[in-house]
Amino acid sequence: MRPVDLSAAVTRRLMRKEARGDLPLLACLAVVVLALTALCAWAPAFAGGQEDRALRQRVDATASGAPLISVSTTPEVFGTVPPAVHMATLLGSGTTLTEQFGGPGARHVTIAGGSYDYNAASLVSPRPPGPADTRTELAVSHLPAARAHLRYVSGHAPADHTPLGTPPQIGLSQATARALGVRAGSLLTLEFAKTLGVQSAPPRAHLLVSGLYRTTAAADGFWSGQETLDQPSRYPAEHSAGTVLSVRGLVGLDAADLLAGAGVGGPRVTWQVRADLSGAALAEAHALTGPLSHYSADLSAALCQGSDPITGDLSCHIGGQATGPLLVTDSLSPLLAAFTAQDQQARGLATFAVDAVAAVALATVTVAVRLLLRRRQAHLRLQRARGASTARLVLLRCAVAWPVVLIAALLGWAAGGTLAPTGTSGSPRPATAALTAAVVALTVPLMTWLAVREPRRAGRLRRSRRNLAAGRRVVLELTVLVTTAAGVVALRSQGPDGILGAVPVLVALTVVLVLLRIYPLVLRLVLRRTRRGRGAVGFVGAARAAHDAPATGLALFVLVLTLGTAVFGGLVHRTIDDGLATGAAWTTGADASATVAGTVPSAPGAVPGTRTALQHLYSLDLAGQTDGAVIPQVAVITVDPRQLAAVAPQSPLAAALRSRAAAPTGPRAGTNAPLPSFLSPDLRARERTGGLTATVVPDGQRPVNLVFEPVGTLTAAELRDPLLGPVTAQLAPGTPVLVTTAAAGQPIPPQPSGSTVLLLKSDGPGTAEPAALRSAAARALGPSARIRVRAETLRALRTDGLTQGIGTIYTVSSILAALSGLLALVLELTLTSHERSRTTSFLRTLGLGAKEAGALHFLQLLPLAVASAVGGTLLGLLEPRLMAATLDLQQFTGGPGQPALRTDYALTVALVAGVTALILAAAVTESVLARRRGLGAVLRLP
Repeated sequence: MRPVDLSAAVTRRLMRKEARGDLPLLACLAVVVLALTALCAWAPAFAGGQEDRALRQRVDATASGAPLISVSTTPEVFGTVPPAVHMATLLGSGTTLTEQFGGPGARHVTIAGGSYDYNAASLVSPRPPGPADTRTELAVSHLPAARAHLRYVSGHAPADHTPLGTPPQIGLSQATARALGVRAGSLLTLEFAKTLGVQSAPPRAHLLVSGLYRTTAAADGFWSGQETLDQPSRYPAEHSAGTVLSVRGLVGLDAADLLAGAGVGGPRVTWQVRADLSGAALAEAHALTGPLSHYSADLSAALCQGSDPITGDLSCHIGGQATGPLLVTDSLSPLLAAFTAQDQQARGLATFAVDAVAAVALATVTVAVRLLLRRRQAHLRLQRARGASTARLVLLRCAVAWPVVLIAALLGWAAGGTLAPTGTSGSPRPATAALTAAVVALTVPLMTWLAVREPRRAGRLRRSRRNLAAGRRVVLELTVLVTTAAGVVALRSQGPDGILGAVPVLVALTVVLVLLRIYPLVLRLVLRRTRRGRGAVGFVGAARAAHDAPATGLALFVLVLTLGTAVFGGLVHRTIDDGLATGAAWTTGADASATVAGTVPSAPGAVPGTRTALQHLYSLDLAGQTDGAVIPQVAVITVDPRQLAAVAPQSPLAAALRSRAAAPTGPRAGTNAPLPSFLSPDLRARERTGGLTATVVPDGQRPVNLVFEPVGTLTAAELRDPLLGPVTAQLAPGTPVLVTTAAAGQPIPPQPSGSTVLLLKSDGPGTAEPAALRSAAARALGPSARIRVRAETLRALRTDGLTQGIGTIYTVSSILAALSGLLALVLELTLTSHERSRTTSFLRTLGLGAKEAGALHFLQLLPLAVASAVGGTLLGLLEPRLMAATLDLQQFTGGPGQPALRTDYALTVALVAGVTALILAAAVTESVLARRRGLGAVLRLP
């Protein structure tokens, strides 16, 4: 017969009994561990998906105006006799270029198409009508992507395969055809630049106008940078008097083949490389960063050998065609670098919320274990008296709690992994989940050991020991204060990271320590007044609250941190939301804006249902009126103050211009009449003589001297006026700005480097729709204008992945922190309710009534509610100010500057009211339970 191990059987029976008794508190531990491990599995994947969406939004917005990655080269047409190039074969060999991508990034790049462009050639015949020009230049391009954004109103598109014996065909816009005086069927004679070392005279070629087209409005920004395909431009000749008429046309695929046969050198061929970021966009983009950094060198090493015998340049071969060196243009890497900075800021903001949730959860675990040990205090003393060792008691507690923690961790990880989105750049964090479960699991033996360790010999508490305890408290508080100060300084200097993200927790701890020092003093002052009163309820309640203040420190910390995190999150959300409206207004300038390259010489016709204001941007070299000191490249903005005031009646810029920049008298501003002007502060600092001048040469006229008379300096509010947003967005940082009246624009000739901005404000509900505003802007400045509508811009900013991700993280973390804080508060009040019930029981035996007992419960918890509300609000308002240098919220909002921090006072009041009501509800609950307790139970209460 096998012997029975009675000790083991007793231990197992004891474990089962204690597990059943501790089931509620073990369930609390399980819920906390399950929630934290589920977050470790779900949150990184969700955040990665938001980052991917935000990056794709930026890539799509940038790619709509220009390709992110392109490879260009010039084919060598003089390597054969006669000169030849087979453009269809060359453009079709783009896959050769993507084969040179190394690593996993190769599968994410494809060739989106190819095009070619010739340098501007001189138009020999026919001679354009209208104003006499020194010469006419025609640029020839093959751009297949343009076909979807234009419509031929006469003739047809140029053929990709020209009929035998006919010249290559070209398509022109209606405006270009009018400027050249040609129509469909006309023959153009062009003189191209000669190739050095090969030709002694410039070659000539003929092009047949196959048709005339009209551009259509494109919402994808295609016409940005392609305006010359629609509108001709004129600019002053460099080495002679007069102007140059510059136009551009579209040719078919084989036009380069025919021009090569006529002796014209090879065009600039460009392949657009598309990055497919449809899945885990951020991870895929980072995988492309490395290959892109040495992509040009890899292409040269694989496709180029030796040098061209004629030009001496590096000789390359693509699809059997000899070409010049390959040039890689990479706009993806700078975009990714800028996005990474924004993403780091977003992660830093998220770290504050995540660390706060972790701190509240740890406090909840601590309170739960304390309550569990308090409930088992009598059993632990009995087991200790019967000879149980400290180690055995600790292991017994661990044997009960650790399986619950392990099962909860596994279930939470499985649940989080199931809910987590797949295919994102974020991945679950098993190490973080394991660390979280380990911290919770180790809290149990640590606190059990502190509760059951061998007590010191009982003795009289001497004054020296009390002084030693007080000294230790002072040292601890000073350590926390110094650590918090150092953390805040480090956070302000280098920004948030994984470690410094815990600084708000330290700030919360500091606030709690200050409150624990202050509010007992306040309660003592209250005691002095209540001691003189008639009733004992107020005095006893204040005395018990002062006595229990150190014991409620953990509950105070949880409440302050939870409330402070929620207030901080509301501040961030309110600041970003208000900043988005400001950023959208700055981007568009008004309800909508339209921008075209070059300066449109006259204002557009009236747009029904809208008010408009026209702004012109010029780049002029100004000189001091007296000393002649030259200030180069000044951005001169001409506006009509009355139009601006009609578009934006509350605008500070419009008000300043109307009051101090009245239009000069006289028929024209070109008669040396001073032009009232506002200067930017940097230009004002360089202007020392009281005025600035500029010399311009209008078309076919004598030079005109413009005199700009400074009447004011642009203030910060005027420089940040949304009316200037679409104009100043085109300027490099630090460019001096001068704002003057529209009269200055009359003698200034059109500049290809300038721009025209039309601001539109709707007058009625029917014209406020984005489609109506787009239509009005296109009618005013043509379909090639880049149109922005404020409602669409604001919607795009609010749906940005990073912005929504921050809002979601703070919402989720605030909810979790509130739930965990509620659990911790309930447990803490349960833990300390014994002393309050004991006091109430004694007073009830002395004749205290039920109403007075309820008031006593209320008064004992009221200081905790007040301290929590004050501390949490103070923390939520103090943290952003301490970390203002690291809160770069402009990256999420746009706009001219950092958005002002705006507290969500409605949310703050609601949170304070909720916390106060929660604590008072606990007092009501305790009072109700005390009323139901009979007198016998009261007398037996230990």
